[in-house]
Amino acid sequence: MEIVVIGAGIVGLAAAWRTAGRGGAVTLVDPAPAGGATAVAAGMITPVSELAYGEEPLLRLNLAAHDRYDAFVAELEEFTGTATGYRDDGLLQVAFDSDDLAVLDDLRRFQESLGLPVEALTGRECRKQEPMLAPGVRGGLLAPRDGSVDPRRLAAALLAACEKSGVRIVRRRAAGVVVERDAAAGVRLDDGTVLRADRVLLSAGPWSGDLDGLPAGTVPPVRPVKGQVIRLRTRVPFLRRCVRGLVKGSPVYLVPRADDGEIVLGATQEELGFDTRVTAGGLWELLRDARELIPGVTELEFAEVTAGLRPGSPDNAPVMGASDVPGLVLGTGHFRHGVLLAPVSADVLSAALLGDPVPEVARPFSPDRFSEVKR
Repeated sequence: MEIVVIGAGIVGLAAAWRTAGRGGAVTLVDPAPAGGATAVAAGMITPVSELAYGEEPLLRLNLAAHDRYDAFVAELEEFTGTATGYRDDGLLQVAFDSDDLAVLDDLRRFQESLGLPVEALTGRECRKQEPMLAPGVRGGLLAPRDGSVDPRRLAAALLAACEKSGVRIVRRRAAGVVVERDAAAGVRLDDGTVLRADRVLLSAGPWSGDLDGLPAGTVPPVRPVKGQVIRLRTRVPFLRRCVRGLVKGSPVYLVPRADDGEIVLGATQEELGFDTRVTAGGLWELLRDARELIPGVTELEFAEVTAGLRPGSPDNAPVMGASDVPGLVLGTGHFRHGVLLAPVSADVLSAALLGDPVPEVARPFSPDRFSEVKR
């Protein structure tokens, strides 16, 4: 079966690799594979710490992805010989003041009501876990099963795995989907070349709705949500694990890498269309809040600043599965969870492309949940 995947971010790469491994003849189309939001993301694998009220179905999907991560990374690293920077040593979530602590306490009760492993800590216990925390930190939560991965290394490993599995990489922009007899029949590139296909996977992030040739409403609205991120560097041990904090209601996180001294500080969340400018205000807010929690952050080396665009669906949950156009599969709208959801997205989208049953945990995220909106 000939399959064309549009978009080589984490989700598109993972789906292409898994599909090729199951016998599909896959072509991957992207002018800059492993770029975009993938190259900006911090790589938090935190289904417990990032739980939100009303998102229980998404929690189940996130946990299913988390449960797959060990095996997914082990298979990928063995296949390619490329390390991904995967860590499963937990996340510490801390509160700056009493109001922030009350928010975390409410979150803890919600987490515990769902049977999630989390431990409440005093301020002193938080500082024992992470000695660089400010003396005024009021308390926090330890999620021992949360973790992180380096998205740049993960994407590099997935790209290598695709190439090793025979995936054809076309470094061009997809301009449109070819539809014949009401079914997807291929992809048209920006130079006019047509790639014929039996199935097409559209995984182009916030650009997923921009392709020509599709009937109106085929792709649910996917909007860009800007995130600015700072990469810092330390030459001495600084943080033992991911730290996420609330500072007067504003969230901030720091994600340390295990072997190169990099610490990722993020991230803003801005509804500004396709604006990817890095702004002084955005960086100032991140550094201001990080300094309140970890004063020593101002002594770290300034390495890089970037901004990326997360793809947000109308309900901020992923859109995965067969579309209304036969032969066209959607894999977009992952918002903040693209890296976390990579293992389960690979399984779900591969199944959809090859005509196999989609895992039950992913069924609430089918494109058809927006059918009423379209009508």
